[in-house]
Amino acid sequence: MQDENQRELTENGWSNPASKGHFATPFSEETLGVPFGLPSRLVRLAELPWHGCYEMQLASEKKSPHTLRSYRTAIKQFLLTVMPGELPPSWDALQGIAVKDLSRRVDPNNGRLDIWVQSISHLAASTINARLAGISHLLNWVGHRVPEWVSRPQKGRSLPKTLTHREMERLKEAAATSENPFANVVITLFLDTGIRVSELCALNRSSMDFEDLSATVREGKGSKDRLVLFTEATVSAIEAYGQIREMIAARHVPSDAHRDALILNRRGRRLTPRAVQKLMDTLADAADIPRSKLSPHTLRHNFATGLLERGMDLVSIQRLLGHANISTTRVYLEISDQSLREIYHRAQAASRAQESDEESEDEV
Repeated sequence: MQDENQRELTENGWSNPASKGHFATPFSEETLGVPFGLPSRLVRLAELPWHGCYEMQLASEKKSPHTLRSYRTAIKQFLLTVMPGELPPSWDALQGIAVKDLSRRVDPNNGRLDIWVQSISHLAASTINARLAGISHLLNWVGHRVPEWVSRPQKGRSLPKTLTHREMERLKEAAATSENPFANVVITLFLDTGIRVSELCALNRSSMDFEDLSATVREGKGSKDRLVLFTEATVSAIEAYGQIREMIAARHVPSDAHRDALILNRRGRRLTPRAVQKLMDTLADAADIPRSKLSPHTLRHNFATGLLERGMDLVSIQRLLGHANISTTRVYLEISDQSLREIYHRAQAASRAQESDEESEDEV
């Protein structure tokens, strides 16, 4: 009697709970008319190639190019992970599978996620977390979740790396005397504005307001526009570079994508982050600074700690840096030993001067 009831349930659309798998499917796909496990928003896409649909989803979220590269790297590595007994697929073939088949392939219960997590366990904590963020986004898209057993390693707290005052002076001198036509203006912009390297490369002449000593960064981190401030030193550096820029533009007529760029390379194109880092390496050698210590982000840290040392409040520094969360800015409170010594000696000198004034008043 029990077998007959079970057979009747199976024939009416219920799956057989004795079948293999972690979970029994309550209704068959034929009964529901939709693939099991897909969110309702993806039902209409079930038979379409997943890759194009997912790329459209990413485009709608307007994620940064850096985030997109990180997601794509993680997802490609995860999907190419093979289970025991499987033949390695090609990436082209995987990009063509349907959304419903992708959902089955990335199901956290089939063991593929376990194997992939083990394969990246040797990487740095920040890299692992970035890869997991990409996979989590994909799984959420198809209606799955990263299981609780997948632990995210804690990143060790590291203080911002900054240059010492002597290193800063050597760097400025190296930039001012460099044969690279845009070396001085790049270093001056970093130190005067705290701008990110991607923002500097995207900076346009039309975004600069020299009377107001400000510039508008378009589509910065998080696709947000923000205001950066600078001083007369930046204006002088840009004006000095202006003649060189005109010569480059005359020799290599920039295309529409590069015509308004504030800084052009020797071929009349907009600077790239890679070109800026190469410049950092060259200047590091000239200034006798370890290459590992000099980067655009190092100069951003110098900008922030310099403002903090001169008494600027943390909220103002947060706005100038474009941090979404002030907890990111708060790390600059952990100032360097050199800064701590300078503040200590200034405070002690002020204390001694006050005591001396009080003694003079007592004598009178």
